[in-house]
Amino acid sequence: MIAFKEKHKDNLILVKSFEFAKKIVIYTEELESKRKFVVANQLLKSGTSIGANIKEAQNAESKADFIHKFKIAMKEAEETEFWLFLCNELENYPNPDELLNDLFEILKVTNKIISTSKSK
Repeated sequence: MIAFKEKHKDNLILVKSFEFAKKIVIYTEELESKRKFVVANQLLKSGTSIGANIKEAQNAESKADFIHKFKIAMKEAEETEFWLFLCNELENYPNPDELLNDLFEILKVTNKIISTSKSK
C-alpha cells in the first residue's frame, strides 16, 4: 500500500496538512484521555478538515472552485487556531505550541497559494 506522503511528496501543503492532521488526532486523543471531550471534538473536526479541504481542492472544477476550497481550509485553520490558543490558556491541558507552530506554517503557505491563484 502506498503511503500518503509518498504519493504526494511533490505537494508541500498536502504533506504539511496531512502531518498536521495526524498530530491533531494524537493531541485530541490525549485530551480525551483527560476527559476534555468538548474541546477535543471541536479541535479534531477543524484540525483534520484543513487537510481534507486542501486535498479536495486538488480536483477542483475551476480556478474559482480551487480558491474556494482553500478558503474553506483557511477558515478551518482559523478555528483550529482558536481552539489551540484556548488549550494554551487553560490549566491541565497539554502544551499545543508545536501544533501552533505547524499551523502558522500551513496558514502562511495557504495564504500564498490563495493570493497567487487569484493573481493568475
